[in-house]
Amino acid sequence: MTDLGLVTGASSGIGRALAHEHARRGRDLLVVARRQSELDDLAAELRTSYGVSVSVFPRDLTEAGSRRALADYVAEHGLTVDYLFNNAGFGRTGDFAGQDWSRLSEMIELNVVAVTELMHLFLPGMIARGRGRILNTSSTAAFMPGPGQAVYFATKAFVNSVSKAVAAEVSGTGVTVTALCPGAVDTGFADTADMADSLLFKSAGSAASTARQGYTAMEAGRLEVITEVGMGLMIKGLLPFTPERLSMEIIRKLQSPRGGAE
Repeated sequence: MTDLGLVTGASSGIGRALAHEHARRGRDLLVVARRQSELDDLAAELRTSYGVSVSVFPRDLTEAGSRRALADYVAEHGLTVDYLFNNAGFGRTGDFAGQDWSRLSEMIELNVVAVTELMHLFLPGMIARGRGRILNTSSTAAFMPGPGQAVYFATKAFVNSVSKAVAAEVSGTGVTVTALCPGAVDTGFADTADMADSLLFKSAGSAASTARQGYTAMEAGRLEVITEVGMGLMIKGLLPFTPERLSMEIIRKLQSPRGGAE
């Protein structure tokens, strides 16, 4: 397989769009998500549209041993992962004390542990070969505490931090690590997180645009890309000068249905 890209969370949203970005450059893919049927449909679509080779690996990456099983699949089939798109993740809205612990634990497992373990599994090979690209899907949530999504925001802060630190560690090796930080994007995320009616998602960006900007930034070896200009200005230009309690109240209202209306 040529310039193989491994995409997690590939069946929908940003992950699906990243798979298209990779394939349209004539690069082969290994796509990962929970549902076999959705992966098969995606693989057929990519093969037909771009003439690339696509392998599928249906697996829930929150399950113990799933990431090691993926690495074993890669080794057993003689594959080499040149591009790692750590995209799988989810969020839930609600005050921390009232959240179901099993769901929060799954979120941490997918958003933090899976991302970290997959980097740890595939990064050494990239370094040894002197080439490789990693794109970790973080979020603009990484830059602030998030009342109403306390754990989700914290997981994305972790992704951003570990991405930049590892990027510094591999500098000069031919390997780069980039954090993709979208704001609200029109994917299935809003429904999963119970945020479809929130003000934040009333002007959501597209998954295709987000993936395109992320892919371009990854190719350029950038540390980080914030895909919405307005959100980037707010995060980099306004938040540092806003009292933290006020900024957290704004975030809470943006995530609530109809912007916080009761």
